[in-house]
Order: sequence, then structure tokens, then C-alpha cells
Amino acid sequence: MEAYVKHNIQEGIATIEFFHPEQNSLPGAILAQLANTITEVGNNEEVKVIILQSGGDRTFCAGASFKELIAIDDAATGKVFFSGFANVINAMRKCPKFIIGRIQGKTVGGGVGIAAATDYCMATQFAAIKLSELNVGIGPFVVSPAIERKMGVSATSQIAIDANSFYDAKWAKEKGLFANVYESIEALDEAVLAFAKHLCTYNPEAMLEMKKIFWRGTEDWDNLLAERAAISGRLVLSEFTKETLKKFK
Repeated sequence: MEAYVKHNIQEGIATIEFFHPEQNSLPGAILAQLANTITEVGNNEEVKVIILQSGGDRTFCAGASFKELIAIDDAATGKVFFSGFANVINAMRKCPKFIIGRIQGKTVGGGVGIAAATDYCMATQFAAIKLSELNVGIGPFVVSPAIERKMGVSATSQIAIDANSFYDAKWAKEKGLFANVYESIEALDEAVLAFAKHLCTYNPEAMLEMKKIFWRGTEDWDNLLAERAAISGRLVLSEFTKETLKKFK
């Protein structure tokens, strides 16, 4: 199957789904399409709540595309590359509707940032998380503000420094990333849909005002995440990272 971003709207619930055959890793073009779709759907008056999910049943998101990462050869290109997840997170932050995250499996790097940027995140027991960026000589600079906002500095620094380890869904729930964890994808989907339908019974204006309050203090993220993308774009050109990436060619 080819990579895609698609959405559908039924009874006030918009479901946005992304997919990539390489464990739902996201190249720049798909990230841009995802950010634009979130913005478009969020501004649709028919939509009361959004479900964000990925295709497949094993991995929610493996992070940024490694092929594109290896191909970076200048700082400007690096900044554009790392701005992909920044644009998605900022689209989610600015979206006037609550976004429910449906995390069916493992999520790595930028995928953890997307999960953290949802307003209410639900997962299966198989949804272990990992921030692996330090392994290749960079860091989770772009996504860490969203993760820190949900999980706190202590938990964020723990998984960022321990870049080799997956942390299980129970740990992620205890730290505030996941609201609920379910035994199967079927149970997750049932719970996500029921919760979305329930949110549709609430006053849209009240939910909009609540979202503004929940995201208070992030008004500088357009600039902050761009600055973070520039840091990663510079580090990816370092001798350490270039030597490390040669192993993956």
C-alpha cells in the first residue's frame, strides 16, 4: 500500500487517518498533508470532535522518515525536515476542536509528540513509547515541548536520555500521556467511538473555550518549534550523526 492521509466525517465526528508502509514513519510530504488536513477539518462547522489515528495494527508511528533524514546535506534542508512535526503539532494546538488520539501500537520519536499533542489520548496495552533521537546524535527538540506539557519534565527527560528503551503503555498512562489503556484494538476502537459520540453532546462553544485554556502558555510555539527544528537541522550535519547514519545506509 502507498502512503496516505485521509479523513471522513460522520455525525459530527471527523476521523483523520495517516499511513506509511514503513511502520507509519512520516516523510515531509505526508506530514504537510496531515497538518493541512487537521487545519481543514478543524475549521469545518460540521465537525464537533476529531479522532486522529494511523493505519495498520502494530505501530502507531515510527517517527520521521529515515530515508529523508539520511539525505539531509545542509542546515536549511534540515530545518525544513524537522519542521514537519512542528507544523503538525501546531496545527493540533490551534485546532478549535478536541482531538482524540487513538494509539493502537508502538510509537517512536515524532510519533510520541503527535500522541502528546492530542487533547485526550487512548491506547492499547501494546502502545509502548520511545524517544530514540539521541541514538543518532540529535534529540527530540521539536516534540519535547508537547511531551513535556503532558508528562512533565521528569518523565520527558527520562525517556529522552534513555534513548534505547521502550516504555510500556502502563508507564505512559501513569505519567499522563494516555488517559486509558485497553487490552485490544477492538476494545480501544469501541471506547474511542463511544467517547467521541459523548463529546458531540456537549456545547461546541464550551469545548472551544476549554481548549484555549488547556493550551494557554503555548502561544509562542510557532517560533519555539521553528527554533528547535533549526537545532536538529544543525546537529544532523555533525560528524557524529553523519558517521552514525552511515550504518543505516
